Amino acid sequence: MELRITVAILGVVTLAACSENRFDQDVASSGTTAGEGFIDDAISQTEINFAQNSSEFFAEMVGNTVYFDVDQSTISNQNAEVLRQQAEWLTQNPEFIATVEGHADERGTREYNLALGNRRAAAVKAYLVDLGVPGERLITVTYGKERPVSVCSSELCWSQNRRSVSLVERADSS
Repeated sequence: MELRITVAILGVVTLAACSENRFDQDVASSGTTAGEGFIDDAISQTEINFAQNSSEFFAEMVGNTVYFDVDQSTISNQNAEVLRQQAEWLTQNPEFIATVEGHADERGTREYNLALGNRRAAAVKAYLVDLGVPGERLITVTYGKERPVSVCSSELCWSQNRRSVSLVERADSS
């Protein structure tokens, strides 16, 4: 019987603690809803351990990866939004250069996947240039299927490996 009472008290205390979550109260009191400045509010309410003009911020908050369909190097609508954010960040931080990596999944020959990775990196670079990023600040490299982030023979892994990754660094750090 004492165990049941202890468990019940623990449950009540846990629920009370959850209802006191500062983030939930701040979001609720601000009237912000998802899709309406919610991410900006969450960022401002969360302690960020890196500066906005850092490669860590670029990777984590802007997004450094876009994904492609099988045997494709075209920029999808979802990719376009990520690349727009990348271009905006790169424009605001002219002291950075970006290396745009092209990757492919394990299917196909090494040569074919190197060429596909090259097309993906080139498509991302061209899109960023169209958005105003100077081409001399963008370097492309292809890895084909040589650097998978996920290893298994299924669509789940393959879809994670069909990507382009933009890595930024300060121009003077090389």
